[in-house]
Amino acid sequence: MLKFTIKRGDTSPALRFALLPDSVSLAGAAVRFQMRSRGGDTLIDRPAEIVSVFQPAVVAHRWLAGDTDEAGRYEAEFRVTNGDGTIETFPNLGFIEVFVTEDVPGLSG
Repeated sequence: MLKFTIKRGDTSPALRFALLPDSVSLAGAAVRFQMRSRGGDTLIDRPAEIVSVFQPAVVAHRWLAGDTDEAGRYEAEFRVTNGDGTIETFPNLGFIEVFVTEDVPGLSG
């Protein structure tokens, strides 16, 4: 399981994720990034960036202002809709654990 940590209020680095197995191809596919509070409601659901189409297929979520405003633990995944309409979600087992950590009070921009 991938664990990704970012400070509250940061928009970098992007969350990059390699899709397994290596045989996965994103040719003709559309990918969405989805994140929710642990066991809660969806907070982010928008198109993801395809970094590499295959061997391995790599996707990324680039954070926007507001995405990391609340410190906490989140669950995320990438949802791939293939050109033929079939859908596969990555990771297939569990979630990407996203940790938004507190910043030093009074010093954030």
